[in-house]
Amino acid sequence: MTVRLHVWRVRPAAVPRALWGMAADRRRLRRDATFVKLLGTGRGGEFGAGKADLTRWAALIVGDATVTPPMRGVTASCVITLEPVASRGTWAGQAPFVPGRAPQQDGMIAVLTRARLKARKAPAFWKAIDPVSRALPQAEGMICAFGIGEAPVGFQGTVSLWRGAADVVRFAYRQPEHAAVVDRTTREGWYAEELFARFRVLDVTGDRAVIGWRDSP
Repeated sequence: MTVRLHVWRVRPAAVPRALWGMAADRRRLRRDATFVKLLGTGRGGEFGAGKADLTRWAALIVGDATVTPPMRGVTASCVITLEPVASRGTWAGQAPFVPGRAPQQDGMIAVLTRARLKARKAPAFWKAIDPVSRALPQAEGMICAFGIGEAPVGFQGTVSLWRGAADVVRFAYRQPEHAAVVDRTTREGWYAEELFARFRVLDVTGDRAVIGWRDSP
């Protein structure tokens, strides 16, 4: 199974075209792929309510065929090609990522989280993750990270790339702000649906500045 995450920039004047494409292009892409999600992104490495970047968009496409989104008004783009290593949970009632049988090896790792928030829990969730958003850029081994979303408030997620699996574990379980959110997630039941997936990064092509790539994390 191959997973491709397309991320692209558009001119400010092309934002209406990009918004239209999020609705108009979905059906065509779904005919050619196993699973497709067209996504907005957060500003820079930020994630959270009210932090959308209308000049950066993304498409997550799962399938054996190479399917490219239209990317209306694009000025620069980047494609991250991934192989699932582990996946837990569902996205829109589906389990889109099937891990391969090959054992995980050393090398770059991508992590994708996605959740559908319970409406009455959303304010507490956004407040809790603000410290995590501030701490993430300083995390050891982090190459880039940005928020993704299907709707302004209730559907949210993150994408992050790391130098290796040890860096992911260190941040997830030893970074105080993130560990506190993990603990509260279990106790307070913020999510109506959630998914956590980890991938081996097979390739990164195009303009890496689009995803906020940094050479010296």
